[in-house]
Formats: sequence, C-alpha cells, structure tokens
Amino acid sequence: MAKAPPSLSSPSLSRRLGLFDAVVIGLGSMIGAGVFAAFAPAAEAAGSGLLIGLAVAAVVAYCNATSSARLAALYPESGGTYVYGRRRLGDFWGYQAGWGFVVGKTASCAAMALTFASYAAPNHVRLVAVLAVLALTAVNYRGVQKSAWLTRVIVVLTLLTLTVVVVASLAGGRADAANLSPFPGTGVGGVLQAAGLLFFAFAGYARIATLGEEVREPARTIPRAIPLALGITLAVYAVVAVSVLLATGPEGLAATSAPLHAAVDASSLSGWSPVVRVGGAIAALGSLIALILGVSRTTLAMARDRHLPGVLAAVHPRFGVPHRAELAVAAVVIVLVATIDLRGAIGFSSFGVLAYYAIANASALTLTREEGRPPRWVPAVGLIGCLTLAFSLPLISILTGAGVLLFGAAIWAGRGAAQRTKRTTTDP
Repeated sequence: MAKAPPSLSSPSLSRRLGLFDAVVIGLGSMIGAGVFAAFAPAAEAAGSGLLIGLAVAAVVAYCNATSSARLAALYPESGGTYVYGRRRLGDFWGYQAGWGFVVGKTASCAAMALTFASYAAPNHVRLVAVLAVLALTAVNYRGVQKSAWLTRVIVVLTLLTLTVVVVASLAGGRADAANLSPFPGTGVGGVLQAAGLLFFAFAGYARIATLGEEVREPARTIPRAIPLALGITLAVYAVVAVSVLLATGPEGLAATSAPLHAAVDASSLSGWSPVVRVGGAIAALGSLIALILGVSRTTLAMARDRHLPGVLAAVHPRFGVPHRAELAVAAVVIVLVATIDLRGAIGFSSFGVLAYYAIANASALTLTREEGRPPRWVPAVGLIGCLTLAFSLPLISILTGAGVLLFGAAIWAGRGAAQRTKRTTTDP
C-alpha cells in the first residue's frame, strides 16, 4: 500500500454537525435529485423495469455506503474517497476519485440549478439558475450550520410534496395496475442502464462522508448517518415510483422532464399540481446546496495536496468554511448553466460517481479486521456493481465520462513529468 504524502498545513474545519444534521444533509441531496430528475430517463431506458433498476441501484448503493462508512470513520477528513484512495491505494487513485467527483458533481450542480429554475421560473431558466447558485453559495459561505438548517427545512417541505404526489397518484382516478405492463419493460441491458441512471439519485450519502472533518464524533456518527439516510431514501423512492407508474405508466414518465408534476396534473386532483411544482423547485434547491457543500470540500482536500491550485485550500478564519473553494465551484457552475443538458448531465454524473465509488470499494477491500473491515463480499459486490452500471449507461455518457477521467490522468502524468524535470535541472 502506497503511503500518501502529508497534506499541506492548513486550518481545520469546525466540528459542528451531529447525527441528525448529517442524515438531513444526505436526505436533502438524495431525495431532491432522485425523485425530481432521474425517474424520467430511467423510465425511457427500462419502462416499468425501472422498479428492478431501482432495487439494483439500491444494492450497489448499500455496498458503497457500507464501504464509505467504514472508511470515513477511519479517516474523518474532508474529501471522501479522494482521501481513502490516497491512503489505501496510492496518490493516483485518490486523485482520480477526486477528479471524477469534482468534475461530475460540478455538472450535477448545474443540472440541479436548471431543474430548480425549470420548476420555479420556466420562462427565465438560465437567469434564475444563476441567481440560485449565487444565493446558496452565500448561505454556505456563512457556515455549514446555516446550510444544515436550511437543508432541514427543505427536506421537510420535499417530503410533504411527495406525500401530495403519492395521494394524488393513487386517489386521483388514474391508478391502474395495467400501467405496469409489460413488466419488465425491457431486457437486462435496459434495466442495468436504468439502474446506472437511478444511481445518480442515491449518490447523496457521499455528502456525509465528504463532511467528515465537520462532524462531531465521526467514528460513531458517520457509520450511523449513511445507512439511515440511504434506508429512508430508498423507502421514499419505492413508494413514489410505484405510485407514479400506476398513475401514468412508463411512457408518461419518460415523456416529460417533470414526471411527478405530470402525474398529479393528469389526475382528478390536478388542483394540487402547483404544490408539486413548488415542491420540485424546493427539492432541487436542497440537492443543489448539498452538492455545493460536497464539491467544495473535495476541492479543498485536493487543493491542500496541490492537485488543484493551492489558493483554494484556504479556510475562512471566522466562518470556518473553505470559502475560496466554494466561490470557485460557484463560478464554474454558473458557466455550465449556460450549456448543460439535464438528461445528459445525469448520465455523465452517474459515470463519474460510479467510478468514484469503485475506488471507494477497492479501498475498502484493503482494510484489515482491526480497522473495521466490512464483510469481503460487500466491497467486492460494490466494486463489480459500480463498473457494470457505469458501462451500461448511454454511450455518450460512457464516452464523455471516460474522456474526462483520461484527461485527468493526463494532467496527473504531465504534472509528474514536470516535477521530475524540475528535480533533474536543480540537481548539482
């Protein structure tokens, strides 16, 4: 096992988050992104077989969550799998995990900003998306406790909105078991592709691990928070997925970028559809704030080690947050908002996140019994599952994601060559 070089000396973040706040941050990212964004492309890929895809994605996510929880308890630092890969597999794999996470999730930030704007102000999508990024960056800049408080409010409102969706779908006169036929809607390839797309919706528990340096009693809190957030999210997804499929069928889900709003709007309780539109905007806002938190913390960790510009490693002396990293992430997201495609972003992000978790599971395989190693099958299934789902995604997502990872590897190689040249020229 390669030993990573020590990080640059820098101030530590404040440990202010307890179990409840950590679970809420995970719920805010998972529920917001998954219910309001990923069901439509999953239905297009697998039809009613998206229910099987949901179960497959949940199994892979469980393995990833277990591996991540053990690693996060052992290494309670900002950066998540970037840190674990460096410590367990060597610098290159940690760098690749961090690179894939930062690039993929920055695209996810833009996608969630656009989702929010599409629900909140469909006639001014770009402008409102930019304003949302600016507003949430300002909230995060003031401290992670304020971000956790806002996320708590957003989660409650999102769950109330989903309750409206379920009631309207089942009691609105359109629910019919025939809408699930044919089941499953496609073959194995379609189901796996749906699982890969739906994995995007489960990736929020990474936010808990990347906040490891800001959680109180991380060795106890993180292993409890991750499976709690994942279990609650899976239960919510299953209820909502069955309800809207019964109400609209897979074709109805696949035909719109706002499937939950469409399910309610088509029912006899269509008067509730404005509530769902508002709820969708709020859920996307919750996902966006959690994404910005996670990306900025991984950026901080990589900047500390000079894999990104060192100026981004600063921690604000008053608010205890990585303020320069947050501002840099916001700037890149604002640029992407002008060009991002929502469905393409989901596939691209899924590829990057699956690669990220493949490295997490490979890292967990190196743990010893004394280090709290999970059963061997857990990281093994997680690793195989991540690779299988990644290469089951739409071809454009595979090509784009692989291209980004290769570009990151080229930067790594070029940086190493430059350092070797510098050492050669300075040697007497």
